[in-house]
Amino acid sequence: MKLLLIEDDPTLNGNIREALTAEGMLVEPVFDGLLAERMLNKNSYDCVIMDINLPGKNGFDLCRHFRAGNPNTPVLMLTAFSDLDDKIRGYDCGADDYLTKPFFMRELILRINALNRRARRSEDEPDLMAAGDILIDEQRKKVTRQGREIDLTPREYQILVRLARTPGEVVSKNDLISEIWGKAVGFNTNTIEVYVNFLRNKLDKPFGRNTIRTKIGYGYYLEME
Repeated sequence: MKLLLIEDDPTLNGNIREALTAEGMLVEPVFDGLLAERMLNKNSYDCVIMDINLPGKNGFDLCRHFRAGNPNTPVLMLTAFSDLDDKIRGYDCGADDYLTKPFFMRELILRINALNRRARRSEDEPDLMAAGDILIDEQRKKVTRQGREIDLTPREYQILVRLARTPGEVVSKNDLISEIWGKAVGFNTNTIEVYVNFLRNKLDKPFGRNTIRTKIGYGYYLEME
C-alpha cells in the first residue's frame, strides 16, 4: 500500500512513517500543503493522511482541491482539535475519516486498513446505479436526474447512494449516521435531518418529485415510481 503522509510536525511525521513502514506500507512524507498538492497532482496513492493545520495550504483546502479531481482515494484527516464543527467541515471537504491527536498508532493503522478495504469494495461494485430517473455514476461521484446534473456535497451524495442501494427499504437515521460519519463522531438525528432536507431541495424540489420519503419514527427510503 502506497500512502502520502502530510504532517508538518517532524517528530510526529517520523513516528507515523516508522509505524506504517513496519506494517509493510510505502510512505512518502511531506511537510507542507503546497508541496503536497503538487505531489497529489503528479502521483497516485492508495491512501492520503493529512493534517489540517499545514503551512502553505491548509488541509481543508487541500482536501477540497484533491477531491475535485480524485473522488475515490481515501483521505484520513489528522487534527489537534476535536470540535464538531471542524469535523463536519472536514467531512464536507471530502475526508473519509478523522483522527484527533493524540492517538494510538495502532488505531491509525486499523483505520487505514479499513479505508483501504472499503475502497477496494467500491472498485468491485458497478460504476452506474439507477434509481428511477436518477442516475448515479459512482466512479465520478456524479448524479443526474432527467439528464440534468445535480451538484451534491460528499455527505449528501453518500446519503443518496445508501438509500439508492435498497430502494423502498427504510434506513434508520442512526444507521445513516453510523455508516456515513462513523461511530466516533457525536452526531445526533437532527444532523441527518438537516442533510436530508438539503438533499431534497436539490434532488426532488426542482423536479416536482417526492422521491426521498420519511417513515415517521423509523427513517428514510426512496420511493420509486
